[in-house]
Amino acid sequence: MFQGYQTVEEVINNFNPKAETVETATFGMGCFWGPESMFGSIPGVLRTRVGFAGGTSPKPTYRHMGDHTEAVEIDFDPAVILYEELLRTFWQNHYPNRGNYKGRQYISLIRYRGQEQRAAINKVKKEMEKGLGEAIETDIAAFEDFTLADARHQKYYLKRYPHTLEQLQDLLPKPEHLVDSTFAARLNGFVKGYGKLRLLKDEIAAWDIAEENKEILLTKLASIKW
Repeated sequence: MFQGYQTVEEVINNFNPKAETVETATFGMGCFWGPESMFGSIPGVLRTRVGFAGGTSPKPTYRHMGDHTEAVEIDFDPAVILYEELLRTFWQNHYPNRGNYKGRQYISLIRYRGQEQRAAINKVKKEMEKGLGEAIETDIAAFEDFTLADARHQKYYLKRYPHTLEQLQDLLPKPEHLVDSTFAARLNGFVKGYGKLRLLKDEIAAWDIAEENKEILLTKLASIKW
């Protein structure tokens, strides 16, 4: 049934919820596996990808990161979730002032796109500093680039369930489908302990996709043996 959808574009167009406007956030908050699963569980987040940002070293990799930081890139629908809400989740879920152990690999980092995001950062940062009781030292700068990490790091926690991946092969047969699929982002969050399948089922039922494609996703969700 699913094998007609072979390209990333077809998966996005047919199974990812639609949005009139898509914005992107880039955060570093330690090892990128956990943040990807956390943000991937949030309604309104359309895509999560892990990689490297904030440095100048050319062609960073996991083994040769140079002065880059592990980061998660989040595409989201601002009609469902605001950038400010993502910022609060970001700062509430790591300590931003722990210093530069291991160089810049695990520092607290934000790379903003445009002045609206910059203004939101200023606003939420003041809120968080009041609650934290100290100045926040997150490295904040304008976005320049993001280098995608290799496939083994994408949706890392979901990949710890190889039997589940086998069951997803008919729907998401290629590694890049996991990178760009909203469904895969939600499952990656679920296996890490974020969210409930019942709520995910309700969310999918409300997605702006064709009814037959909702049925495909809901049937797949119900059939997965964990």
